[in-house]
Amino acid sequence: MKKLLFLFDTDAYASVFDTVVAYDGGADRVTGYAGVTPDTVGALVDGTIFTRGGKDKQNTAIFIGGGDMGKGEALLAAVKKRFFGPFKVSVMLDSNGSNTTAAAGVALLAKAKKLKGKKAVVLAGTGPVGMRAAAFLGQEGAEVTITSRTKDRAEAAAKAIETRFGVKVKGVAGADDAQRAEAVKDANIVYAAGAIGAQLLPASAWENNPNIQLLADVNAQPPLGIEGIDATDKGKERHGKLAFGALGIGGLKLKLHRACIGRLFESSDGLFDAEEIYALAKEMA
Repeated sequence: MKKLLFLFDTDAYASVFDTVVAYDGGADRVTGYAGVTPDTVGALVDGTIFTRGGKDKQNTAIFIGGGDMGKGEALLAAVKKRFFGPFKVSVMLDSNGSNTTAAAGVALLAKAKKLKGKKAVVLAGTGPVGMRAAAFLGQEGAEVTITSRTKDRAEAAAKAIETRFGVKVKGVAGADDAQRAEAVKDANIVYAAGAIGAQLLPASAWENNPNIQLLADVNAQPPLGIEGIDATDKGKERHGKLAFGALGIGGLKLKLHRACIGRLFESSDGLFDAEEIYALAKEMA
């Protein structure tokens, strides 16, 4: 029986990236639907849950993607609401690759050094990757601060993280190099989660800082988010700190993404959201 994966994407086009990784993860057929909303997903879910029975049902699964984590979370809630009794299939949420990217990055940091009790700063921490990374760092026992262009936005994201994950996070302004340098002054861990082409931290802000032990940056295209590290760094020692670049993190991210896809077909009731994906990332790291 063919392993069928249905990609429900909240964007205008179904993701090519997610489609390729789905095939590499073991799906025999991938069918993508674009612009899916909680109001329109019902009939699509029904098609997945009413067509196969018993153990055959585990050969059907759902992947929720798109560029907006908020929309993805709302879509996941709508999908789960449609399930009842044995009428369910396994589901994975990875909007904008944020769950797998953040999980891979923090898992590598946690493997490199114990994070409990450390002070961590997530630069540009109000995006989906930054918010997930902040949550995982907090769950590891780190004292977490996130930055944004405005303090109000940072504090709103911090509150959302606490509501979703139950971890306390502090939000501060980080609109320019000076504010971000001040934010990381006492940090032990710096995780840059900014947009492509935006340098968030100059080398002068971290190279001679004796407090910083770990650096991670998920931006693969120059200029990188953290000046002075390389995208291929994977635990590379730089100025007495261990650095992880986007490609160094990306290797585990892709393996993790593929592994999650494979596990979707091991049962008919699997759920791979942030917590489940991070737990697997730690195993794989």
